[in-house]
Amino acid sequence: MSKTQFEKAQLERAQLEKALTPEDITRLFVERSNAGDADGVAALYEEDAVMAYPPGSVTVGRAAIRELWAQVLDHAPRFEPEPSLPTLVSGDLALTSTPPRDGAGARAQVVRRQPDGSWLRVLDQPEFLRPEGSR
Repeated sequence: MSKTQFEKAQLERAQLEKALTPEDITRLFVERSNAGDADGVAALYEEDAVMAYPPGSVTVGRAAIRELWAQVLDHAPRFEPEPSLPTLVSGDLALTSTPPRDGAGARAQVVRRQPDGSWLRVLDQPEFLRPEGSR
């Protein structure tokens, strides 16, 4: 299988795969972002999801998140998997977080269990930076 065929197969698998646990979303995000798949990234969010990105801004709705990620992925960034911190679950809501490797401070997401049992992001805070002057 050529590299292009392999990447296409990975992309097709990523588009079909649902997050069966809250932690799956982070892995799927990395896979889809590295495949340049803005549609696949957006599919990890509920229709009315809210993302605190770019820094200092808020992006609201799956369509707007898709447009944002299409612009980001045009620059072909590479994402590395980050280890999950313990997930907090209360019924159909969960709080996931990772300690980022890029110095962003922290990442946190609220995800919701869907009627089919899969999970989607509702709120996404990809960067928490320390306020200036704090330790």
